[in-house]
Amino acid sequence: MISFFTCLGLLILSYFTYAKYVERVFGPSMDQTPAIRFANGVDYVPMPLWRMVLVQLLNIAGLGPVFGAIAGALWGPCVFLWITLGTIFAGAVHDFACGFLSIRNDGKSVSEVTGIYLGPRINMFMRIFSVILLVMVGTVFAVGPANLLVFLFKGHAAQGSLLVNAYFWLALIFLYYFFATFLPVDKIIGRIYPLFGICLILMALGVTGGMFAQGYQIPEITLQNLHPTHLPIWPLMFVTVACGAISGFHATQSPLMARCVTSEYQSRQVFYGAMVLEGVIALIWAAAGCAVYERTGGLMTGLQEMLQHSGQAGVVYDICLKTIGPLKWGTISFGLLFVMIGVIVCPITSGDTAFRASRLVLADWFKVDQKPFLKRLYLSLPLLLAGVIISQLPYDIIWRYFSWSNQTLAMIVLWAATFYLYGKKRNYFIALIPAMFMTTVSITYFLIAPECLHLPATIAWPLGFVLMVMLSSYMIAKMKKGK
Repeated sequence: MISFFTCLGLLILSYFTYAKYVERVFGPSMDQTPAIRFANGVDYVPMPLWRMVLVQLLNIAGLGPVFGAIAGALWGPCVFLWITLGTIFAGAVHDFACGFLSIRNDGKSVSEVTGIYLGPRINMFMRIFSVILLVMVGTVFAVGPANLLVFLFKGHAAQGSLLVNAYFWLALIFLYYFFATFLPVDKIIGRIYPLFGICLILMALGVTGGMFAQGYQIPEITLQNLHPTHLPIWPLMFVTVACGAISGFHATQSPLMARCVTSEYQSRQVFYGAMVLEGVIALIWAAAGCAVYERTGGLMTGLQEMLQHSGQAGVVYDICLKTIGPLKWGTISFGLLFVMIGVIVCPITSGDTAFRASRLVLADWFKVDQKPFLKRLYLSLPLLLAGVIISQLPYDIIWRYFSWSNQTLAMIVLWAATFYLYGKKRNYFIALIPAMFMTTVSITYFLIAPECLHLPATIAWPLGFVLMVMLSSYMIAKMKKGK
């Protein structure tokens, strides 16, 4: 348990130390923010700081730090290191950078911001790439909760009931998405998200307390690969655990709050702070995955069997019942209540902002004023229709491509932050080092993953490193030439 509490302490400490250093490097000013300059009552709406932190947490969290961390626990407690160090030096820097640069550039979406610093070709690529990713994310965060709702009601509803029909729940979720995508940001998102953000935090605390109350032992960190099928740690674990360490999806969400902050000095709390909270949540779920299930020969066989039998939704349900399920208020199980709120409602609240962000990307791309109701509607409907179509694909396929796209987008955003800091003659290494690391992760995963090139590790690892050096050398040369 020492490893768990050490990692937890480092995450919290980073907010009061490294986050302040990152803030000084980027150099916030007292200039008016887009929320003040372009206030329109739809997307540019000033909000209180505490509300923005909780909204940002809900925007970026969802199923990512839960499902991803549980899947990452298959490699054993070495995942604690990636969640902790990835959050502090990569994920939180990435989130701070994309939020800050969006504020500096009129609250523009990630595709427009990266285009400013990396050029028009990257701009066009990011427009297309980010819209595809966002629709995929929105779909993942609809299918996951729908499957969990079916799982929860299977033993309590009559056969043939709508309550055990995934299409019924998908229809309800997409109906909610329809309204949340084009209504003003303060009508739904700004009002109910803070409440659910608190619930997400309470759920993580409940699982933590339950692990100790039920006598589960969190194992200490080891660099040994404990995956039952011996899948390589590098780079698979670094892509599997995306939202709990670093995720390009966050870059698509941060402009939503960049259009609401009233001071650049709020960037540390809203962007770096929310990422630290997500890292804490991911650490807790990874610890639960390692502690709750039995191991055979040191390998995480119990967790693997549970994942194969019940899926990720079933594992979440099982962990909640084993840790906080026995606590009841009358006939209500707190375990079940936290599952309902934490891993059903909260992912949905990330899915709706994914579709909302995709609308904003298209609006920035085609210069469409989003104040008129009908113009928002024209952009929202095709995006939601695309999500409905994608939702018919197998969930595990959607998740794998979503995870790789996540890390590739994060890589691009970190390169944009590097170019920005270099141009300002500031310490660009805080973005360059994680940019090069994520470049290696993204390239190597594409080479080795079964759904991609599926090369053997003996080829993929050295080739991934060589291609990273070549791409990084090109980017650094381009940066120093000022092009």
